[in-house]
Amino acid sequence: MAAIQLTPEKLKYYEELIRKEIEDSRKFLDNINHDQSIGARESSGDLSSYAFHQADQGSDTNLMEQNVMLAEQEREKMRLLNEALRRISDGTYGVCERCGELISENRLDIVPYARYCIDCKSKEEEKNRHKR
Repeated sequence: MAAIQLTPEKLKYYEELIRKEIEDSRKFLDNINHDQSIGARESSGDLSSYAFHQADQGSDTNLMEQNVMLAEQEREKMRLLNEALRRISDGTYGVCERCGELISENRLDIVPYARYCIDCKSKEEEKNRHKR
């Protein structure tokens, strides 16, 4: 059974929502990049010539690793958002890629780059849990 497509008004709404999320992600990545480009001393306000304590260096390293992980997650989200824009332009947005049914608007409001309906996504996650 083919799903009923979203109205042009709804598609416009989701396109604007996705574009805003892309812009928010871009700003988030810019902030992470800015924070990493500033040295630990400059960010803490300590411009003295004294060496850092090892614990401080460990904390800085941990923070940098977290920032790298967050940046990777944000880049993946941006990739998914851009794919969602492509689906809007080719007329497949809001349709589950697995079963062909319409993805609920509640789901699209929360995850505008969703590719699967709740049922299909749940089945996929359950299958992935059993693989581990």
